[in-house]
Amino acid sequence: MKEQVKSRYDQVYELVRLIPPGRVATYGQIAAYVDRCTPRMVGYALAASPPDQDVPWHRVINSQGMVSIRANGERDMLQRLLLKAEGVFFNKNGKVDLNAVGWKGL
Repeated sequence: MKEQVKSRYDQVYELVRLIPPGRVATYGQIAAYVDRCTPRMVGYALAASPPDQDVPWHRVINSQGMVSIRANGERDMLQRLLLKAEGVFFNKNGKVDLNAVGWKGL
């Protein structure tokens, strides 16, 4: 029986589910684990994640340790609120300390 190949999006979702509460990963960090994937593709995958898939999209931030700003501004505010609820601290410049709360990966 032939094994089904997972899509890049499915691979991204699988990895993001491994990030524990109170930790964050960067788009680039997730992309590095998926063959022929870029940080932007990770962002697209997370933006497209179905609500019923239980993907903790909010735990992925940019390489500067910040929540990426979206056009409408609503999802980035929600992301900050969700991370704060998990105990992630943002400094006055809106950055998290990746050394303190960064996910170490696989």
